[in-house]
Amino acid sequence: MPRPVKWKKVCCLPETNLFGPLNAKNLEDNIITMSVEEYESIRLIDLEGMLQEECAESMNVARTTVQRIYNDARKKLADALVNGYVLKIEGGNYKLCEEGQETIGCGRCRKGRFKEAR
Repeated sequence: MPRPVKWKKVCCLPETNLFGPLNAKNLEDNIITMSVEEYESIRLIDLEGMLQEECAESMNVARTTVQRIYNDARKKLADALVNGYVLKIEGGNYKLCEEGQETIGCGRCRKGRFKEAR
């Protein structure tokens, strides 16, 4: 019996989920799909400046899991940029964090900043 899939905690979904070259001819042929948890790892580590340990705590998974997710995300991002492919963010095994939860990642994402601006 396979091990059950563990849901990764994600603070917020991206506002835009499709990125690519403006001069793309065949959008359907060259699409790279990045999961929502891969997007979250890029957001937390590269944009927010978290360490992998902090990212793992925020996403409620092991550091080695974050390392794998992050490496996969960086490879997909590089492939899309270098080869001019469309990057689509969708799917994955994630749950959005609850508003009001006090965790490392919550309050640092757009959802938290938007709430503070009110």
